[in-house]
Amino acid sequence: MKIVPAGDLAVCVELGDEISVEVNNRIRTLEFLIQQKGVPGVVETVPTFSAVLVYYDPEVIGYNALCDTLAALASQAETSVLPPSREVELPCCYDPELGLDLLAAAERLRLPAGELIRLHSSPVYHLYFIGFTPGLPYMTGMPDSIQLPRLETPRTRVPAGSVGIGGIQCCIYSVESPGGYWLLGRTPLRLYDPDAADPVLLRAGDRVRFRPIDRVEFDAIAAADAARTYRPVIS
Repeated sequence: MKIVPAGDLAVCVELGDEISVEVNNRIRTLEFLIQQKGVPGVVETVPTFSAVLVYYDPEVIGYNALCDTLAALASQAETSVLPPSREVELPCCYDPELGLDLLAAAERLRLPAGELIRLHSSPVYHLYFIGFTPGLPYMTGMPDSIQLPRLETPRTRVPAGSVGIGGIQCCIYSVESPGGYWLLGRTPLRLYDPDAADPVLLRAGDRVRFRPIDRVEFDAIAAADAARTYRPVIS
């Protein structure tokens, strides 16, 4: 464990130097304990792969006192204290008109497009954290056989909902933004809705499954989601 200052209003607690589910689970546990204990002066927590950034009010708690408190909580960060993870089913349409790189990725991997879809949609993905843009999930669990390096030339615009892969990770673009992932499909669900009571659909620690759908179902779900009548399958 390492605790280092991050400017004059935050500290960074590092619990490892690797990207792994085990280290990430400890980070989520530490963040849960900080919130559960209601540590005085803590304003916000931001988890990453192997660290959590803790913003604080120095007029409420001093740097040394905060570091001591966080160190004590980190020693208690056993993942057994975490509440059960949610399992979220995300419909995904792998139509080449939406999965802009599906055919190119299949060719690069020397796989039939249908097999690439099967391999991508079969696993349960672990969601490390939300970042880069509001609601964008960083996920692991993809089979080694479909791992590809990111695009050499990133796109300047990627449509919201696009499901992409790059390196060992899978992500979903929550808003239209630049990006360098290979786009295999698109979900009709909005991952970020600023007008909703809970603007971000996914959470760190979620287990995510992709359910392949055709274009007709994609359009129907997109319309229902826009009308706020669609309820994602979350258990």
